[in-house]
Amino acid sequence: MTTQVTDHRGGVWSIAVPIPDNPLGHTLVHLLETDRGPVLIDTGWDDPDSWDTLVAGVTACGFAVADLHGVLITHHHPDHHGLSAKAREASGAWIAMHAADAAVVRRTREAEPGRWLDYLLAKLTAAGAPEDHLTPLREARAGGRGRRLPGRRAALPDRGIEPGELLDLPGRRLRAIWTPGHTPGHVCLHLEERHPVLEPARPAGAEAGAAGPGAGAAGQGAGGGTAGGGTAGGRGRLFSGDHLLPGITPHIGLYEDPDEREATDPLGDYLDSLERIGRLAPAEVLPAHQHAFTDAEGRVGELIAHHEERLSGLRALLREPRTPWQLAVAMEWNRPWDRIPYGSRNIAVSEAEAHLRRLEKLGHAERIPGSDPATYRAV
Repeated sequence: MTTQVTDHRGGVWSIAVPIPDNPLGHTLVHLLETDRGPVLIDTGWDDPDSWDTLVAGVTACGFAVADLHGVLITHHHPDHHGLSAKAREASGAWIAMHAADAAVVRRTREAEPGRWLDYLLAKLTAAGAPEDHLTPLREARAGGRGRRLPGRRAALPDRGIEPGELLDLPGRRLRAIWTPGHTPGHVCLHLEERHPVLEPARPAGAEAGAAGPGAGAAGQGAGGGTAGGGTAGGRGRLFSGDHLLPGITPHIGLYEDPDEREATDPLGDYLDSLERIGRLAPAEVLPAHQHAFTDAEGRVGELIAHHEERLSGLRALLREPRTPWQLAVAMEWNRPWDRIPYGSRNIAVSEAEAHLRRLEKLGHAERIPGSDPATYRAV
């Protein structure tokens, strides 16, 4: 097994932890050296091979898993939070997460079996999903398969991450920035330290159990810079989780909360959060997927323009009244609708609904009174 580890200099490493059967390939788990031991930023998917890769990566950075001091979670999704419990069991490390995402974890763990399927059925029915899409969910509900839904074993965090706070990491200056949108409690982490003067990234991957610090770099090309790139000095480095990625637009859907009473605006949250990160202008971004990159301001501009264009396109589609399901079918995705897997269609509908919610907030779309399923039109 080859473990991809990149030394980003200055006591910052990344470990590529695989995500089973997922086109993203891996999560970049970052290791930050502190005076009390290494701290992980995210952990990766809960899978035996992923765990073995994480352990091998920590070893390649010159530490043992038992040395871990803490785990900082950018957001609750399983490719980021999945291995947190195992990391805590192996080391006694604390786990920290923003309160809004900790609430999601707690709600998922405590929910009665089948409650999520009930919620999903009601939500998709209201969105206008056809009967052939709803039938497998009804069968799963009748068969009690809600008991095996992912997320029910996710670790509860020991600590909160407060927006704006300088985290208690001796020897480091790491500040939390609340960036809701992808999830309600997503955080980016700003390393407020002068960016080290970097040499070219070290070649070769580190074998599990191989030499310690400096054993290898992951060969990750970077948009706008080398794999460990960035300029010397600048405004530090940003661990961006899924908020800011070099070549992917993160999924923005409605926040999934069966008890939600207030109409949230995840896309509005995301765009506001992007602007804050753009103003921060870090010298380098260390995301959880793909590769490190520079020019955060430029990437923020691209993402904002993308969503503005998407909103404009959806407003045009709504000249003909549509349900959220019909809107999702009509939207442009990275593949034709008939080739989108079953589960991914639910995600697509949630994204369509988030854009609808934003258009409603802006006064550019409205629900047709009395429509069932919910049907929307441009204003």
